[in-house]
Amino acid sequence: MKIISPVLLGLSLAVAGSTLTAAQDASTTSPLPKILQFTIEYTKPYKGGAAHDKTESAFIAAEEKAKFPVYYIAMNSQSGKARALFMTRYDSFAEWEKDNKLVDSNPTLGAGLEHAGLADGELLDEVDSVVYTYDEDLSYHPHSDLDKHRVYQIAIFHVRPGKQKEWREVVKMVKDAHEKAGTSAHWGMYEIAFGAPDGTFIALTGDPSMSAIDMGYSEDKKWIAALGGEEGLRKLDEKFGDAVESSHSELFTVNPKQSYVSEDWIKTDPGFWRPKPAAMPAAKPAAMAPKKPTP
Repeated sequence: MKIISPVLLGLSLAVAGSTLTAAQDASTTSPLPKILQFTIEYTKPYKGGAAHDKTESAFIAAEEKAKFPVYYIAMNSQSGKARALFMTRYDSFAEWEKDNKLVDSNPTLGAGLEHAGLADGELLDEVDSVVYTYDEDLSYHPHSDLDKHRVYQIAIFHVRPGKQKEWREVVKMVKDAHEKAGTSAHWGMYEIAFGAPDGTFIALTGDPSMSAIDMGYSEDKKWIAALGGEEGLRKLDEKFGDAVESSHSELFTVNPKQSYVSEDWIKTDPGFWRPKPAAMPAAKPAAMAPKKPTP
């Protein structure tokens, strides 16, 4: 079944929020965040490049000046509608509320964010926000080294009402086949809490490069074999169709110019997170005009 196979073949973790995001840094050993808050900014046609980098840098400047301890990762779409995705991570809703109060109690920061927002809004068609909570049972070998992720696959599933049990059986079949086949698959599964229809799940995969996608497809055959071959695929298709109303996947790449990350992250790869601007080429001296012959 070509919905599950490519989509869940290599999933991991991560995604985005706009001006607010993860209150804590992640390392390879840290637990996955219980809450992900995504802010999605849909840019106007051809307004998502350097112009958007510039307006987003104003948010970062205001936050750095205030030493705001809430960090976030920004991603730009490589598929679907042009948009920027900002990922926020929290361990609890109480922690999120506490961070919001930090903005309310700092008029300078609030004014800086508001000013940046006015300029940013000129480039946008629409802004949306959704909140998801982590589901450990539906996740598979999730990675938490978010500072090393440069590309994200995000698979979105809309489960039919009353089919949660069947949905969990489908994911278990997929996970068991990956375990048996020994693939490189990994993902974090989150369920919608606010901002989208009930029954929405996202499987998030983060990797250092797009070569991980090639690896996932190359492992397709042994995953199918571990599932039970064509007969196993047929059974999975039936269960998937019974449990899931619709699904699709999207591809994003991390944009360091729009991300607000901690000094610890910057130190791990300063060339990526805070690259130095390229030096301007030296201007060539103007050619001297030949002297006119003396009459």
